[in-house]
Amino acid sequence: MCRNIKNLRRSEQPPSEGELQAAAMQFIRKVSGYRTPSRRNREAFDQAVGEVATALRSLFEKLNARPEA
Repeated sequence: MCRNIKNLRRSEQPPSEGELQAAAMQFIRKVSGYRTPSRRNREAFDQAVGEVATALRSLFEKLNARPEA
C-alpha cells in the first residue's frame, strides 16, 4: 500500500498514542485520497482516523498481552 509505513510493534514498549494517531492518519489519507479533506468532509475524515486509531490500540493491546501461567 505505502512504502514508508512504519512498523510500530516493538518488544520493549507499546506504540505511543501519538504514533497510533499518526499511523491512523497516514492510512486514512492513503485510502481516502485526501491529504487534507474539505470542511464538508472533515468530520467523516476525523471520525475515520479515530476509529482506525482505536482499532490499532486494541490490536497492540492484544498482541502485547501475555498468556496467564
